Amino acid sequence: MAIVKMKKLRVIALASDRDALLRQLLRLGCVEISQPDSLLADPQWSALLRRDTGGLTEVRTEMADVNTALEAVKRYGGLKDGLFLQRHPISEKEFLGSGTVDNARAAAGKINGLLRTLTRLQNEEGRMSAQRAGLAPWSGLDVPLERQGTEHVLFRLGVVPGGADVGMIRNELAAADAAAELLEVSADKQQHYLFLLCHRADEEKAMEVLRPRGFSAVTFPEVSGTAAENLRRLDRELEANRKHQADTEAAITGCAGSRDALRLYADRLTAEAAQEENAGRLMTDGTIVFFEGWCPAERLDKVEKLLEEKGCAWEAADPTEEEIPDVPVQLKNNWLTRPLNMVTEMYSLPRYDNVDPNPLMAPFFILFYGIMMADMGYGLLMFLAGLLITRKYRPKGTMGHMFSLMTLCGVSTFIMGALTGGFFGDFLTQIVKLTTGGDFALPALFTPLNDTLMILVGAMALGLVQIVTGMAISFIRKIRAGRYLDALFEEATWWVVFAGIGCMALGVTNLVLYAGIALIFAGPLITGKGFGKIMGIFGSLYNHVTGYFGDILSYARLMALMLAGSVIAQVFNTLGAIPGNVVIFVIISMAGNALNFALNLLGCYVHDLRLQCLEYFGKFYEDGGKPFRPLAINTKYVDIQNN
Repeated sequence: MAIVKMKKLRVIALASDRDALLRQLLRLGCVEISQPDSLLADPQWSALLRRDTGGLTEVRTEMADVNTALEAVKRYGGLKDGLFLQRHPISEKEFLGSGTVDNARAAAGKINGLLRTLTRLQNEEGRMSAQRAGLAPWSGLDVPLERQGTEHVLFRLGVVPGGADVGMIRNELAAADAAAELLEVSADKQQHYLFLLCHRADEEKAMEVLRPRGFSAVTFPEVSGTAAENLRRLDRELEANRKHQADTEAAITGCAGSRDALRLYADRLTAEAAQEENAGRLMTDGTIVFFEGWCPAERLDKVEKLLEEKGCAWEAADPTEEEIPDVPVQLKNNWLTRPLNMVTEMYSLPRYDNVDPNPLMAPFFILFYGIMMADMGYGLLMFLAGLLITRKYRPKGTMGHMFSLMTLCGVSTFIMGALTGGFFGDFLTQIVKLTTGGDFALPALFTPLNDTLMILVGAMALGLVQIVTGMAISFIRKIRAGRYLDALFEEATWWVVFAGIGCMALGVTNLVLYAGIALIFAGPLITGKGFGKIMGIFGSLYNHVTGYFGDILSYARLMALMLAGSVIAQVFNTLGAIPGNVVIFVIISMAGNALNFALNLLGCYVHDLRLQCLEYFGKFYEDGGKPFRPLAINTKYVDIQNN
């Protein structure tokens, strides 16, 4: 497996063929059209050509309408997607045809019209409910609300805070010699609702008494009749409004059968949006269009055929050294290495001139995960869950990689569980003991509790193998780049040192180690300058000795997680066996193992990821690659099958 070789495309086509050319490129799905920023920055190009404009805004608006309709159907139709979307197979001809578009557009228009009606009704309900709440405290007042008084008497509605003493206010009005009467219509914890009758000549006297008490006038503009009459009218209108809302919701529910058509149209609009977005990257003078882009070399023949059919002028060339940082990266993978895209993309894609890390990482990642989880029961669950979800729902992208990786790691976990004799910890041992009273144990090559030191040594040995593998990759890359001294003193020197330590430990000879030490001193003396030769010796010793020692020691986490998972499972099994009841044992054991499984499922992934990204990638990996994002049909709800 390797990084896909890319070709730089430059294409000139007739402006009249723009849409047809983009549609065909969309179907091919193998050309990434570059942003024309560099051309726009060139005065000669910018004077000749201008950036093309497309209908991206209109397409996105229509996408928003369709998505709104889908959400409405889901909400009011009682439809549920479940944990995973069930993709429906469809031919490319049916997907790109116009037959389903008209129906879906009509359905979206109808549903969105019903939604607008429903929103209006809900707003009206809120307004009427608020008006009703304002009128309710005045229901006992048998005076039309629009009445402001008589020729000599003034009517005022108002409120005072709930803590005010209405009787004291009346006494103060009397003491002020104001011809006024204060009636309490109703009261609640917050306010007293009052009706003031006052001679018009004494209005100012009455207000001088009421203002300090927090009196606030209340009016009901555009309302006539008593509060009770208006409340009865509002109740009738609210009932009619809610019935209309229910009918509208039922009408939206009746559109649930259009969901598949709307989903298909949503995917279709996503493809059209991608086409319009790429149309905005074209340069044009009104007669011709020009664009630059990238295409995998292995698919260039199909693009060449299309460009020839359209009568385009074009060229394809290998990227220059200056263009390397801008070349998009696509990894060529098989069934084993493809799930590792999840790890690589999470970390960072490699530079175009680097190596594909997936085949170099896959054996280690899958093996290390199995070592840390190491339980047949957990492995079986992972394998079945990953396989069933992948087969039934066919998830794409990161989600698809995750379940494929879970399937592979489940196999590794089951194998390591068989070697350590673990099946949900010691579940079988405990249940046999509870049911028959006999002793039973699965055969095991080694166990985490009894062979901890051996597992620790084995884990660090595996770590040394991975680190040396990373060094070997770096060594080969440096040799190919002509950096022979760097390869000799950075990698080969320390291989000699490692081999020398092994020979000395086995009592074979010390000469190999002496040769390695000599190379350590020779490296800085040969490649360094001036005083840096001496300092380089100490720097090299310190950095490499501590670095390699720390890296190898990090692999002790393989043993630690294996031991932790095994112990936790056995603890829960032991707790469940204490009452001596099989049913209680199964309940406690399954609950504890479910918790242990969930924790380890994530914990093992995080620690495995750390070993790959820090200890392993640090030896050879150069990140910073830009993902290859061609103009292509990317669907969410359907699977497009070849005609």
